[in-house]
Amino acid sequence: MTTKAERIEARFPAELKALAERAALASGYSLTDYLAHLVRNDAPQRLKAQNEIVLTNERFDHFIKVCDTAKAPSKKILDAAKRLDSEGF
Repeated sequence: MTTKAERIEARFPAELKALAERAALASGYSLTDYLAHLVRNDAPQRLKAQNEIVLTNERFDHFIKVCDTAKAPSKKILDAAKRLDSEGF
């Protein structure tokens, strides 16, 4: 089974393209493989960082305290949450 490669077009200033070509050559990659390598290694870390929340112990304790003392959600909020759930959110 063969998967079809997707094409990405990008425009770079000449000096950036030359730098990427030199780095690819020094790494033993084609330019395409070098750029794919960069994305493959960088993207997961960036996406993970975007989805993580880091809190100090003090902030976490404050968050827990607020959660423990929060009022119950209103019927309007509960209905909106049910609607979002039914829509797959």
